[in-house]
Amino acid sequence: MENDELTRRDFVSMTVAAGLAAAAGAELSAQQVTETNVEIKTPDGTCDCAFIHPVSGAHPAVIIWPDAFGLRTSMRDMAKRLAMAGYTVLVPNPFYRVGGKAPVLGDDASKISFQEIRPKLTPLMQSIQADGAVEKDAPAFIAWLDMQKQVDPKKKIGTQGYCMGGALVMRTAAAVPNRVGAGASFHGGALVTNNPNSPHLLAPKIKAHMYFGIATNDDMTQPDAKVKLKEAFEAAKNPADIEVYSMAQHGWCVPDMPAGATGPIYKKDDAEKAWAKLTALYKSALV
Repeated sequence: MENDELTRRDFVSMTVAAGLAAAAGAELSAQQVTETNVEIKTPDGTCDCAFIHPVSGAHPAVIIWPDAFGLRTSMRDMAKRLAMAGYTVLVPNPFYRVGGKAPVLGDDASKISFQEIRPKLTPLMQSIQADGAVEKDAPAFIAWLDMQKQVDPKKKIGTQGYCMGGALVMRTAAAVPNRVGAGASFHGGALVTNNPNSPHLLAPKIKAHMYFGIATNDDMTQPDAKVKLKEAFEAAKNPADIEVYSMAQHGWCVPDMPAGATGPIYKKDDAEKAWAKLTALYKSALV
């Protein structure tokens, strides 16, 4: 029975890998991947995470910070795609302090009514955005990753984030600067504020190579953000790659992003462009 169960799991893993490889494009090597749910102790409790990696070997690690809809299938699928390209990926539940185990808001964000969940969403986001939260979580996640046989501890770690996850990427890179070698923010929110804890002020602490993909409507709302980001990283002698996606709206990289007033938010061509930027960044920096 145990061997039969293992065979079934292997078959599912191989099938998922093959399907994602076809969807992801020729840049992937179609490695078989495996996915498990893990729990990591942090100073504030126990965080449930998805842990996804090639079935064999040790690889550079990546932490994916989800958007405000949290750890769910779309984030797991991104992790599987990265794993098939040769990375060991951790996707934490950012709301573990107050929201219970993932998926906290449901497994398909496209079916979520933003108006209905707004009262619940605010305290969830505040729990991970609070001062010190990421600064406790990121070292715990990285220490855990470095103990896993699927992670090559000699390679730098990458981190990427979407919407609210963009700022969490910056805080992760600043919290563990000697391990994080690359960070990417896609349609990141509140990267530049007037507050003393604004993420862009962390630039002097960040050693990672950074990429910022900015949505056109975010840029229209806050046109000076990209300038202040650029200046902050240049002053830190670590110039960041900053790009405005002129035809993409906030949330364009996430396939299950709920539609906006003018229609779908997910924009596949620009999402693929962003993915290519991400993988090029990791290939060059996670060494």
